[in-house]
Amino acid sequence: MTLPTKLLLAATMLLASAGGAQADVQLLQPFGTPGGTINAPWHLAGLPHQKQPFTRFSVVELDGRRALRVEADGAYGNLVHPLRADGAGLMLSWSWRVDEFVAASDLTTKRGDDSAVKVCVFFEMPMSNLPFVERQLLRMARAASDEPLPAATVCYVWDRTLPAGTELDNAFTHRLRYVVLRSGAPSRARWQPERRDVAADFLKLFGHESTQVPPIVGIAVGADADNTHGHSVAHVADLVLAP
Repeated sequence: MTLPTKLLLAATMLLASAGGAQADVQLLQPFGTPGGTINAPWHLAGLPHQKQPFTRFSVVELDGRRALRVEADGAYGNLVHPLRADGAGLMLSWSWRVDEFVAASDLTTKRGDDSAVKVCVFFEMPMSNLPFVERQLLRMARAASDEPLPAATVCYVWDRTLPAGTELDNAFTHRLRYVVLRSGAPSRARWQPERRDVAADFLKLFGHESTQVPPIVGIAVGADADNTHGHSVAHVADLVLAP
């Protein structure tokens, strides 16, 4: 995919964010009930005019907990929760497990830019903070999409091979940056808890562009296997955004 396409992707991930955002949101809505529909304002978002399959999201009961099942089969897609909240002082916590990694994934390359599971935070950073070229690319993407675009996205990933603690830019755009929290598969599929200070992570990854933490305008859970045409299965549970 081209850089503009990847930037447009961010716009689709934020569909309805402007109209549906609510002030002072502290907790995310639950995903839903097993066997039922996904709760609003969670909604599926993909690429513009997407032709490949969408990542499948469903709520299941697993190991005694209610979880979001995330399956990508040569697919792309994100489950997005639009909101508007002060970016400072918030913690994002969740539990996750990976049942099957994308076999040929490699986040350091464009052709391998796939992930079995990621949890992402969208920040409304001012356009004026961006380098000139990226600012122009973002303007072009916004004009083409007619949707607001996040100028800064932090995605937490559980990667197949990259060591935990790795931080890197998305292979297509510097507007999205990864933090690898877990690496490889445990001896068996098991839940792992996470808790992140989203403001601290923003400043670590984007602090050279902004010394202030901008508002959060969305949270997403995603998986993709469209670049490698692979397959993955993961689960996410207990996703909470709170002080």
